[in-house]
Amino acid sequence: MNEKCILDENKICDDCGECDKCDLDSAKICDNCGKCIGMDADSRAIEIEDVILKK
Repeated sequence: MNEKCILDENKICDDCGECDKCDLDSAKICDNCGKCIGMDADSRAIEIEDVILKK
C-alpha cells in the first residue's frame, strides 16, 4: 500500500527525502539535534491523546 507524503497530503510518498532534511539547514539531513524546536514549553512536551494497541 502506498503511503501519503507527510509534507503534502495530496502526494504519494516517492522517497524523495525532503522530509528528512533539517529545517534550519536544507543541505543537512536531520539528526534530531532539537535546535529547530526552540525553548518554548509547547514544543518540549507532547500530549498523548490515544493509545492504539495492536492485537
